[in-house]
Amino acid sequence: MLLLALPLGVVIGLSLGALGGGGSVLTVPALVYVLGQDPRGAITSSLLIVGVTSLIGLTPHARAGRVRFGQGLVFGLLGTAGSFAGSRLSVKVSPAVLLATFAVLILVVAVLMLRSTSRATDDPNDVDSGPPIEVGGVAETRPRTLSYDRRRVVLLVGTATAVGLLTGFFGVGGGFALVPALVLVLDFPMAVAVGTSLLVIAINSATALAARAHTATDLDWPLVATFTAAAVAGSLLGSRVVTRVSPLRLKQVFAVLLMAVALYTGAQSISSLL
Repeated sequence: MLLLALPLGVVIGLSLGALGGGGSVLTVPALVYVLGQDPRGAITSSLLIVGVTSLIGLTPHARAGRVRFGQGLVFGLLGTAGSFAGSRLSVKVSPAVLLATFAVLILVVAVLMLRSTSRATDDPNDVDSGPPIEVGGVAETRPRTLSYDRRRVVLLVGTATAVGLLTGFFGVGGGFALVPALVLVLDFPMAVAVGTSLLVIAINSATALAARAHTATDLDWPLVATFTAAAVAGSLLGSRVVTRVSPLRLKQVFAVLLMAVALYTGAQSISSLL
């Protein structure tokens, strides 16, 4: 099992490093269907893997000035209630139902990825059509003045809670929803949204893990450590791959992979329900 964890961790780390949001949704299916963990244990393990990988991946973004720590901490803290509630709710749902809803989530992520690539193809100036432009080694962030009116505050709290709920319930980072939320709600440039999202993911993962502390003793710690180390190495490698391969092509290929995983996960879980 440990030997299998190495390539799986590298592949998932590569997707996280090269694509940002969406890569961590493969962690739970990999742990369940390839490494033989039960769904609830896989979710707890995934939270640890994703949280640690996000924290380490945060460092190069912070050095490049692509992390807004104050706003990221606020967004993360606002999501702790959702993360805690999602963790509590997850343990009350049967494994088959949990995996069936997870399959739907993976399918949604795949569709969102394909839509983003089609928009970028139509508009060559789309912010997601390539890596962030750097000026003097530091990504251009184009800071904007934010106006926190009542509508924006409500949207901010609602979005942060929803992302936290996804993290706690499914054991995913939620970056696929988090990055667009930071762009649309807080007016972050894409590069800053990606960097700041790692901070939020780490906070939400830590909260969800705290809510599941009683299950942490049942984890396969050698497997989790091996998977995490491989994912961290893959994420660092993925950040270099993205500069050599078209991000649009990477997203398209990864979206097709997600659809295949969603169909397999859905078929397995539905057969268990029948």
